[in-house]
Amino acid sequence: MLVLITYDVSTVTSSGQRRLRQVSKMCQNYGQRVQNSVFECIVDAAQFADLRLKLIDIIDSTEDSLRFYRLGNNHKGKVEHIGVKEAIDLEGTLIL
Repeated sequence: MLVLITYDVSTVTSSGQRRLRQVSKMCQNYGQRVQNSVFECIVDAAQFADLRLKLIDIIDSTEDSLRFYRLGNNHKGKVEHIGVKEAIDLEGTLIL
């Protein structure tokens, strides 16, 4: 399934800056960045549950926020992109 993850992490303190880096790295392990604080991740239900728990453990829920949009397996017709930074097809053929 395609999951869109967005986050807003307070970077006023050094611990907030560290949380921001940790959230970004965790999301990169599961998908690709499509905008500054937005990732598209192709995951199964178990991977999503694991990623969700890891991200919840990283953030400070009194200062930061996470949003998860589950677009499902039939997501190709639900996503439209206009402009620069065209995202790669995570399910497409990889040419080395």
